Amino acid sequence: MSLLPTTINLINKHHEDVREMPRPHMGCSMLGHKCERWLWLSFRWAVIPKFDGRMLRLFRRGHEEEKFVIRDLRSIGVDVHGTQTRVDFGKHVSGSLDGIIMSGLPESPNKKHMLEIKTHSDKSFNELEKNGVEKAKPLHWVQMQVYMLGTKLERAFYYAINKNDDRIYTERVKLDKKVAEHYIERGQRIAMQEGLPHPLSTDPSWYDCKWCDAHSFCHKTKMIKESNCRTCAHSTPMEDSTWKCTRYDATIPLDAQHQGCDAHVLHPGLVPYEFKPGRDEWHAIYIINGKDVENGEHGFKSSEIIANPAECAEPCEMTKTLRDEMGGRLV
Repeated sequence: MSLLPTTINLINKHHEDVREMPRPHMGCSMLGHKCERWLWLSFRWAVIPKFDGRMLRLFRRGHEEEKFVIRDLRSIGVDVHGTQTRVDFGKHVSGSLDGIIMSGLPESPNKKHMLEIKTHSDKSFNELEKNGVEKAKPLHWVQMQVYMLGTKLERAFYYAINKNDDRIYTERVKLDKKVAEHYIERGQRIAMQEGLPHPLSTDPSWYDCKWCDAHSFCHKTKMIKESNCRTCAHSTPMEDSTWKCTRYDATIPLDAQHQGCDAHVLHPGLVPYEFKPGRDEWHAIYIINGKDVENGEHGFKSSEIIANPAECAEPCEMTKTLRDEMGGRLV
C-alpha cells in the first residue's frame, strides 16, 4: 500500500497547524477591494479566512518566488534594494513592498521603480497579458499606486510569473497621485470606523459576494465565529495605529489582541440579536430566541454565545450546574 496519501496529509496538516495569525494592519495589498464591509471585517479579525494545507503551500511558493525574481533581475544588472521595505501611512494603514529598483532596468535604465512581484494561475496570467494590470488586477494596480506614493516614486515595475509554464509578464506603471491618496484615505476611514459598513450587495448570488469568506456572515447568519479583542465592544482603534481597551483603560498589546479576555462583549454590529444595556457599561444583553442573555464577565462569555446561542438563551439544568458550580463553559 502506498504511503503517499499519509505523507501528503501530514505535510498539509503541518502547514495548517503553523498558520500565521491575521495581519495586524489594514494592508495596502487590499485597499483596492471593492467591498468596504469586507475590509472592515478583515481588519477587525471578525471573519478570518481558513485555508487548507495545499493553499498554504501555494502561498508559500508565491512568497519564495520573490527571491528568485530579484536574483534574476540582479543577474542582468538591475540594482534592487529595500526588499520588504515597510510603508506606513498612519491610522493602521501600512504594508511592505517587494523592493525598489534603483537603476539598470532595461526599459528605463536611469529611473527608480517600485518593484511588485506576483504569481498567477494560467487563466489569470492570460487575462493579464490581454488586458494589462489595471484592468485585469485592479487590487495589484491600487497597491502599486499606494506604494509609489509612500516611497515618493513615479514608476512601478510589475513582474508577473505564470505558475503553470513559467512565462513572465512585465509592465511599467505610472503614479496617479489622486488615486493613491483616495485609497489611502479610504483605508484609514474604514479602519477607524466604529460601525459595520454596508455590504457591496444584498444579493447572496452576486458574483463578488458568492465566493467571499464573509458570505455566510453577510447573507445568512449575521453572526461571527471569532472572539478576540478586535471583535469586542470595549476595544477601539486609535489614530496612532494602536488599539485601546476602554474596560481596562489601556493600550492592548498585539499578542493579547488575538485572545481577548473574559470581559469580552460582542460588538453589536457582529451579531444578529437585539441589543439592550446590561447591568453596567461593561455588560450587554442580547435578546436570543426571545430571552435576555447577559454577555460579559459575569454573564455568558462571548465564546459561549458564538458556540451555542440557543443553549445560552435557555440553558438546561446540566448546563446551569456545570457553569455555576463547576466553572464550565459552553463550547
